[in-house]
Amino acid sequence: MTQSWWQNPCKPIDAAAVERAAARQQQLTKPAGSLGRLESVAVQLAGLQGQVKPRLEQLWIALFAGDHGVVAEGVSAYPQEVTGQMLHNFVSGGAAISVLARQLGAALEVVDLGTVTPSLNLPGVRHLHISAGTANFAHGPAMTVAQGELALQAGRDSVLRARETGAQLFIGGEMGIGNTTAASALACALLDCPVAHLTGPGTGLDAAGVSHKAQVIERAIALHAAQRGDALQTLFNLGGFEVAALVGAYLACAQEGIAVLVDGFICSVAALVAVRVNPQCRDWLLFGHRGAEPGHRHVLESLNAEPLLDLGLRLGEGSGAALAVPLLRLACDLHGQMATFAEAAVADRPA
Repeated sequence: MTQSWWQNPCKPIDAAAVERAAARQQQLTKPAGSLGRLESVAVQLAGLQGQVKPRLEQLWIALFAGDHGVVAEGVSAYPQEVTGQMLHNFVSGGAAISVLARQLGAALEVVDLGTVTPSLNLPGVRHLHISAGTANFAHGPAMTVAQGELALQAGRDSVLRARETGAQLFIGGEMGIGNTTAASALACALLDCPVAHLTGPGTGLDAAGVSHKAQVIERAIALHAAQRGDALQTLFNLGGFEVAALVGAYLACAQEGIAVLVDGFICSVAALVAVRVNPQCRDWLLFGHRGAEPGHRHVLESLNAEPLLDLGLRLGEGSGAALAVPLLRLACDLHGQMATFAEAAVADRPA
């Protein structure tokens, strides 16, 4: 049987660059460890980029969108048409991620994998039309294997385009009414965690709405229980096209040697799937923030991930990861531009 591309080996970390970057940190004009995680993340990026002084000038933000059949169960506070309407907002520059991409000088790619809005054809959007959204996973699989593989490939294709631009950091964002339901269902199935622990308000459900959402997820997990041991099939059963694209993107980044900055709850669930599918990819994942959605903390803990920010965000779109970029850039600047004790003629601490 031919190995699928997502099972291919990930690029190894440059251990020599890590060692040399760590040694440089010890020589900079500051007490050892005084810059905390800014030191360790600079060393980590050195290993990912294969150079002692990493840089984050070329950024690629890919925003994947798709609709969800499970919205028919009444799990969202917003109508499904919002997904298509937000695509226009993304490319016209009015969305939060659009503003952040401009401020960061980042390339922003918008990929529509399949929305319910008929004949959507927006300049600046890559419309792939896998299907008019996923099927209702409370009654059957969210997508066929063929559809799921198309979505995985869409994520990979975005990474290959990013590579052509010389991207040094990849941020994946998502948009899709109902996708916190899909993410919660996926996380519960993969972590074998109580649904109530991982289900939150999403875009603004009240307590009764959250309770109903949890009941829908419980039914869906029971329906697909036989395949819970297969992470990829669980993704196809319970996920969304945009979640699958994120999974494909994270795996491709690790294979191509591009560092990833993971966004919020939905993106972190995609990261969890990616790591289950190909554990080597974990080395390439940095985490931007801890969001307000209750399930996010559990998913981060399962990945042994320590996010850079904790600002109570719950927007998605890649916005939380984008907000963390200046912090990473400053970490690289401090690491690369501070003088060593020898250069500054400053007495080092005694050996």
